[in-house]
Amino acid sequence: MKFRDYLYAKTVTLCFLCIGALLAGVFLAFAEVSAALIAVIELFLLLLTGSWLLISFVMERKQIRRLQKLEEELDDKYLLGEILPQPTGYLEQQYYHMFRTISRSAVGLVEEARWEKEEYCDYVESWIHEIKTPLTACSLILDNDGDVRKLRRELKRADNLTENILYYARLRSAEKDTKIKILQAKDVIEEAVKSQMELLIASKISVETAGSFTVCTDDKSLCFILKQLLINSAKYCPGCHVNITAAEGKMIFEDDGIGIPSHEVRRVTERGFTGSNGRQMGRSTGMGLYIVNELCKRLDIELQVESEEGKFTRITLFFRNLTKL
Repeated sequence: MKFRDYLYAKTVTLCFLCIGALLAGVFLAFAEVSAALIAVIELFLLLLTGSWLLISFVMERKQIRRLQKLEEELDDKYLLGEILPQPTGYLEQQYYHMFRTISRSAVGLVEEARWEKEEYCDYVESWIHEIKTPLTACSLILDNDGDVRKLRRELKRADNLTENILYYARLRSAEKDTKIKILQAKDVIEEAVKSQMELLIASKISVETAGSFTVCTDDKSLCFILKQLLINSAKYCPGCHVNITAAEGKMIFEDDGIGIPSHEVRRVTERGFTGSNGRQMGRSTGMGLYIVNELCKRLDIELQVESEEGKFTRITLFFRNLTKL
């Protein structure tokens, strides 16, 4: 910091000091104080002001250098607000508290971004291990009998896994990819079931659908949600029966498979939660229902999960954006 810049910053204060010294001189002159004494007093005020300027300049420059040193030594600059010394001036204290608020907000955002990055990396790593299974199966099928139906089934599994990670990557910008339009619920249900037919047949799962209603939503996202539910049934409940009903703004997906332990029902939509069923399978990322839940939030769909271990799992989608044609 240069002394000239410091003087410029103190311009208002110096102006008031000069006006005060001038008024004091005028007052002393009217009081018939000798000119010599007035000159001495004015000189004393000038020396006092100069001393104050010099001392305060040296002290502030020293403090600024200390702050600059703190900044240089700090690797994560957003933490600067946490280690700044508290000033003594009232205005400086207000700036200090505001800066600490901003700094703490930045710290929270950075930690959240770091945590999300770690979660994303963990998911990608587990996804890579999971997608190796259908790819390896494809290689084995080609090396042996080359059964087309088996090959299509494994390719569909790989396609589903690829779609999962794409939707996960788009969660931050889902609004840009969402296209809301009027559609019939039964059309989306039929499309989802048809797309997973190979897996359903291979897992010996029967599907029954009924009902419909008109709704305003994104057909691709809704179809992905239903496909994910079908994939879960195929993965965890082979041989079960699935009922999908749509009526009065509700879509109910229910299977009569192994169910979910009561203490895990509330956690099935958490990021990375595999549960006891997923751990037994040994190849679950725990991200399917998390992505489903996040998409439901963006589409203003209420997701409700009910289950009884060994009997059933029921997932209900409540649609708010209904319409009448």
